[in-house]
Amino acid sequence: MKSLRYKIDSRSFTAVYHCVTRTVAGLRLDEAAKEILRKQLWLTADFCGVHILTHAIMSNHIHVLVRVPLKTEVPDAELLRRFQVLHPKPTEFQTARIENIAEMLKTGGPGADAWRNRQLALMNDVSQFMKLLKQRFSIWFNRNHNRHGTLWSERFKSVLVEGRGNPLSTMAAYIDLNPVRAGMVADPKDYRFCGYAEAVGGNKNARAGITAIVTGENNETWRVAHDAYRTRLFVAGAVKRAGKATITPAALEKVMEQKGTVPLAEVLRCRVWSFTNGVVLGSKIFVAEQLAAYQRLAGRRKRTASPLRSLPPVTDWGDMVVMRGSRKNVFG
Repeated sequence: MKSLRYKIDSRSFTAVYHCVTRTVAGLRLDEAAKEILRKQLWLTADFCGVHILTHAIMSNHIHVLVRVPLKTEVPDAELLRRFQVLHPKPTEFQTARIENIAEMLKTGGPGADAWRNRQLALMNDVSQFMKLLKQRFSIWFNRNHNRHGTLWSERFKSVLVEGRGNPLSTMAAYIDLNPVRAGMVADPKDYRFCGYAEAVGGNKNARAGITAIVTGENNETWRVAHDAYRTRLFVAGAVKRAGKATITPAALEKVMEQKGTVPLAEVLRCRVWSFTNGVVLGSKIFVAEQLAAYQRLAGRRKRTASPLRSLPPVTDWGDMVVMRGSRKNVFG
């Protein structure tokens, strides 16, 4: 059966997306490149007005869990601040560019509305955020590695995630466990290019992201949020140690065939296909609402065969389901 794809309209609510993009032809990023990409990730998010909840920058791909608020009016002063985030230094040919722009906005000179609209078109939009991030990093990487052409293999993948509770915290833990899954570290706090490690290291924005994952807001203390999130990473499901999974994807498939179960924290140390290739992940109510919204927008009648799928029955996923066609191999 051919997999079904949906374009979800999220203009009516604040949306959370798990975005994944890979480098072309197995090109690998070294530590210096990862550090530049890490910095550009936060700067681009600030400019676009989106919130990074967590992330993982790997050698040949990146994961970003991003909350995209509804579009709102942005004052000129804030537009100028965000513009300077991405363009902190004027070029040699535009020594007073920011001052000229500020004066143009103040007096309503020719081009003021056009400039505002160009900036606003890049904000509060997950596609524009990922496009801008990839473009800016590609320019830096090619310039510093004497290469030309595309750096990324394809358009990024994205999964719409329910922005609260078990679906959100499970997806976040899955992302932060990427370096553990790859055998690079035993504990994600030791991998500096993931959101959890940045939060442990004191990054205020990263701590706000982890806190929002755990509590739904940013008004909880970091200590409380950290303890709860670390439980999700290690203790949930009785896994009380750091390190890679001791169970292989093939063994998980066998457990599923035999209708057995393993702890959730162990499963999250394996690659789960639906977490990167699904369309919507969340509670059954949330996913059904997104499907209904899509069908209304597309003018389609309700399908007799629902695309809502349960996650592989190898562990207790709580209330989570996924919108996506079936696939034989779900791990690895």
